[in-house]
Amino acid sequence: MDVIGVGFGRTGTLSLQAALVQLGFDPCYHFSTLFEEPDHAKYWLAAAENDVSSLRTALDGYRASVEWPGTAFWRELMQEYPNAKIILTTRDSAAWYESMEKTILNVLRRGEGSTALATHFPDRPAEPLVQTATLVGHRVIVPRCFDGRIDDRDHVIACYERHNEAVRREVPADRLLEYQPGQGWEPLCRFLGVAVPDNPYPHLNERPSDLRGPGR
Repeated sequence: MDVIGVGFGRTGTLSLQAALVQLGFDPCYHFSTLFEEPDHAKYWLAAAENDVSSLRTALDGYRASVEWPGTAFWRELMQEYPNAKIILTTRDSAAWYESMEKTILNVLRRGEGSTALATHFPDRPAEPLVQTATLVGHRVIVPRCFDGRIDDRDHVIACYERHNEAVRREVPADRLLEYQPGQGWEPLCRFLGVAVPDNPYPHLNERPSDLRGPGR
């Protein structure tokens, strides 16, 4: 594991995944990986029950991980992979919540998304994929990242800001890059020690209602 993205969903994580893959940090784990590997849900659920060894099982063979479910275990992953570089993706808190409210929170509260999943994964029954997403959301993401509730705007934003501050405080400066959507290749490539590609930085904006995963 070379790179661990510890930003919450809706902070440019899907674009970051595509960028890391292009830079050679492939494969890169993302929430959407669960739709390709729904059996992985059991590892994340086990990790939520303090079976830290299951994190290595879930991430075996991956060179990078971004956003949830990995972000819910960012401290454990930092210790498991002491040489990995850490990337914290952030954006304005109010804008982040607005995006969350229209996407991830809507999915978690209502279990919606089967129509969109059927479009993206036509060879698989959509309902089990929605069940996987909501199961991991409710048993991993909500309790570990939002203190068990997502019904109050101020509370959700406070959890987001508290998470970002904890990362800034606890990750050594030489291991951490704070990155925002729109900054392009240069800061990312400089941090990772790789050449800047000739093509534009990826810009993906798939919502969970489009369900390729929670991240932008």
